[in-house]
Amino acid sequence: MILVTGGAGFIGSNLVMHLIESSETVLNLDKLTYAGNLHNLASVDSGRHIFVEGDIGNHELVSRLLAQHRPRAVLNLAAESHVDRSIRDPESFIQTNIVGTFRLLSASQAYWADLPSDQKSAFRFLHVSTDEVYGSLGAEDAPFSESTPYAPNSPYAASKAAADHLVRSFFQTYGLPVLTTNCSNNYGPYQFPEKLIPLVIHNALVGETIPIYGDGKNIRDWLYVTDHCAAIERVLAGGRLGETYNIGGASEKANIEIVELICGILDEERARRDGKSYKEQIIFVRDRPGHDRRYAIDASKIRDDLGWEPKESFTTGLRKTVNWYLRNQGWVRNVTTGAYRDWIAVQYDREGAQGPHSRRRLGDTSLPADQSSVETAPANL
Repeated sequence: MILVTGGAGFIGSNLVMHLIESSETVLNLDKLTYAGNLHNLASVDSGRHIFVEGDIGNHELVSRLLAQHRPRAVLNLAAESHVDRSIRDPESFIQTNIVGTFRLLSASQAYWADLPSDQKSAFRFLHVSTDEVYGSLGAEDAPFSESTPYAPNSPYAASKAAADHLVRSFFQTYGLPVLTTNCSNNYGPYQFPEKLIPLVIHNALVGETIPIYGDGKNIRDWLYVTDHCAAIERVLAGGRLGETYNIGGASEKANIEIVELICGILDEERARRDGKSYKEQIIFVRDRPGHDRRYAIDASKIRDDLGWEPKESFTTGLRKTVNWYLRNQGWVRNVTTGAYRDWIAVQYDREGAQGPHSRRRLGDTSLPADQSSVETAPANL
């Protein structure tokens, strides 16, 4: 039995399916916020998947689940994870990512301390984090390594950095056998369409504009979600206690490049009725505050120590992702509810909620209003 928190979310549900395919039994604890969706798990073997709706911040609930199900590991993926939302509502990120992680650690430490010696030595607490804790890179800077100092620049990144430090402290102070992974931008099936890739696909297909923050030239390293799941499994099995492992896809791409690639795939797979390219729908909007310019991951440690490397190239992974969304438009319709539409309207000023955004079409080389020099651009939409 493995306890996965946040197992109805994007990465979490993919991980649950991956573990069950590897013959694991999974206890899945998820709060079912807007990004959690049990439809993601409709295909899993119910005999090896136990779902509990609940909050990692509920110490009593977590303690009861640990005592009842006796898991050999806790994999913590429960998190508020969208930067834009952290700017508008930072407190919920503090509560889940910091307070929730602390209470999960506390319950896990108490459970671990009372285990028989053989089970105690085999137990692991694996915390899944993000490369955003490291801050921003310049164009010529070396990629983030596990020794890169933390320099979070958004409430989301700061809350994850705090959680990482708490995990480390429980290892150093109490001896809890922890592992931490810091991953780059994930993409793939079941990702909620507020993030860059699924948002572009969705907006393109429904005929909406495709908004890109700033100049669209910010860079991220992209990791296909099933490669990430395989890396987590590898770290769980062989990672050195107390260590951090960076997980990246070796695929640095600028946002505008990704958007144009998606539009090109859609032009091939589901052409617009008017014969025009989906690129016609691209617009540039005012950047959000505190955006980091570039992320890049040095994944040599997990490669050298544990033998993991990504299997998907960005080209193959992106095409798989686009085709998954094309085949699963029912899933998309179910998650893009009125609440989702309200959020998009507020965030991208479709109803004027943020004040005037300067918008320009692809090919217009003028900068957005209030950005005579663009220093930062979005991590993901």
